[in-house]
Amino acid sequence: MNDIFLRACRGEKTLPVPVWFMRQAGRYLPQYQEIRGKADFLTMCKTPELAAEVTLQPVDLLGVDAAILFSDILIPLEAMGAELAFKEGRGPVITPPVRSWDEFSALHSIDPIKDVPFVLDTIKLLRKELSGKVPLIGFAGAPFTLATYLIEGGTTKSFVNIKKMLFSQPDLFRAVMNLITDVTISYLSAQIDAGAQAIQLFDTWGGILTRQDFRDGALVYARRIFNSLREKGVPMIYFVYDGGHLLDFVRLSGADVIALDWRTDIEKALVPLGKDAVVQGNLDPCLLFLPEERLRERIAEILRQGLLARAHIFNLGHGVLPEIPPEKVKLAIDIIHELSS
Repeated sequence: MNDIFLRACRGEKTLPVPVWFMRQAGRYLPQYQEIRGKADFLTMCKTPELAAEVTLQPVDLLGVDAAILFSDILIPLEAMGAELAFKEGRGPVITPPVRSWDEFSALHSIDPIKDVPFVLDTIKLLRKELSGKVPLIGFAGAPFTLATYLIEGGTTKSFVNIKKMLFSQPDLFRAVMNLITDVTISYLSAQIDAGAQAIQLFDTWGGILTRQDFRDGALVYARRIFNSLREKGVPMIYFVYDGGHLLDFVRLSGADVIALDWRTDIEKALVPLGKDAVVQGNLDPCLLFLPEERLRERIAEILRQGLLARAHIFNLGHGVLPEIPPEKVKLAIDIIHELSS
């Protein structure tokens, strides 16, 4: 098996540097679009054969060093009793949003084997299909991010409802967070038992918080997840989007790997993280629009800074954009492998 991703997660410098991209299975690939034309997004997530096929596409087409399960971070919320839909032009919509004790009482914990069997079946199918080619990453949304979708009812720019609950209904906020945390622990534990060889926790909205509010309202729950899963023995990655001001707290999460967005250089991030940190990232996805020589220069600089860490996994600072040509994604991966060899 190509195990350089797992070796890097455990702190080993590898040649070449491993690379995978968030949203590497997605709308920029014509092969994905072909499948998406036959099934809606949730159907793809809930059909193991389709989810596995989409997961494998970037492995076969692009030469990445890890596969990441094709699913969505909101899948557990639906299993908890929230009504979830993906609407064109709006993204995910949850009705009704949870903003009162009565609405919260409609939610419940989950048994992953009974409530999300399609996720676990996809992982089992993928391990068989991958045949040890590259490792498989499982994932979940971090509690604060899931609570944001649940309380806001979908995407938002103001985050007024999640912050309103945090500050004016702290008991309800803690109840929501504790339930989501327990669900996430069981969900990720089941993914690992099904065959996921590493996991990533996505805190997409953690970066909207001040340092104090992140520490008290998000980090404590993420830390509980990592501590609970430690005995499973698989590498764990924590990604806080737009979290450059929080890195000294993120360092305390218990994750094995800290993923960075593109706003903070790796070299500067290592000041609060420490030189013994294993880091993942952090090319701005839009830099994939650069001509080859300039893209090569930017990749080389990130690889240089990655050498300062204990180990480095190359990734984007966020997901691959639908507008990026697949050949540029493949080019970037080839350059990363070439320069780091």
